[in-house]
Amino acid sequence: MNQRVTLVVVQREQFSLTEQSLESIYQNTSLPFKLVYVDTNSPSKTKQYLEIKAIEKNFKLIKIDHFISPNCARNIVLQSVDTEYVVFIDNDVLVKPGWLEALVQCADETGAWIVGPLCMEGANFDKVHMAGGALVSKQRGGQKWLAMKRPWFRTPLAKVRTEFKRQPSDVVELHCCLVHRNVFEQLGPLDEQIMNVGPEEDLCLTVLKAGKSIYFEPKSVITYVPPTKLSTSDIPLFFTRWSQAWADISIKRFQEKLV
Repeated sequence: MNQRVTLVVVQREQFSLTEQSLESIYQNTSLPFKLVYVDTNSPSKTKQYLEIKAIEKNFKLIKIDHFISPNCARNIVLQSVDTEYVVFIDNDVLVKPGWLEALVQCADETGAWIVGPLCMEGANFDKVHMAGGALVSKQRGGQKWLAMKRPWFRTPLAKVRTEFKRQPSDVVELHCCLVHRNVFEQLGPLDEQIMNVGPEEDLCLTVLKAGKSIYFEPKSVITYVPPTKLSTSDIPLFFTRWSQAWADISIKRFQEKLV
C-alpha cells in the first residue's frame, strides 16, 4: 500500500518520554507511514537510542546540535514532504490503536485541511486535554484579544457526560494533528516567529481564513504526557522551550497578525 502520510516528530519540552512515545507509535499504528524525527541537541542516551531506531525502523533522523522551536523543526521537514498528509506529533505523546487511520478517514470523508484527535492528558489516558475547541475574538475599547474555549479541559474522562462526536472545530492542538499538504503549498510554511505561545491558534486561524475546514475526530485517541518532574537532562530544553525571550517574540508576532 502506498504511504499517504508522513509523521513528523519534534521534541516538545522533555526527552524522558522519547522511547515510550516512539514505541507507542510503532506498536499501535497499522496504516503505512513515513516518519521523520527531528533531534535537537538531545542527551547522549537519547541520541544513541534514536540512531539505533532510525536504522531498525528505516526512518529519517535529522540531527541538529542546538535547540530550535517546534515550528522551525517542522518547517525543516516540510521542505521535503511528498505525501498527501502530514501528521505533527510531539515526542511526549502516546497513541491508541487506530489513531492514524481515524485521522486519515476523517480528512478523506470531510475534505478537512486539519484534523485533530481526542487528546487526553497523562499516561493513563484518563483526563481530557483537548476535544475540539472554539476561537473567540473579543474587543473592548482599543483592546482586542483572542480566547480559546476548550470543552472538558482537564476533566477526568469518567466524569464526562457526553458522547464525543466528529464535528467541525476552530482549533486543535499541535501535540498531534493531521494536516493536508495543501496547507503549506497554498498558504506557506509555519510561522517561525511563533516560537512557544500560540502555534496551534496561528495555524488554525490561517486555515480558517482561507475558507478551509478543521475537524475534531474522537475515534483517534492520543495522550500528552506532561512532565511531573524534570530530569537533569530535560532542564535545558524545558527552560529554552518556555523561555521569556521566546514568549516575547511569539506574543509580539501574534499581536501583529491579529491587528
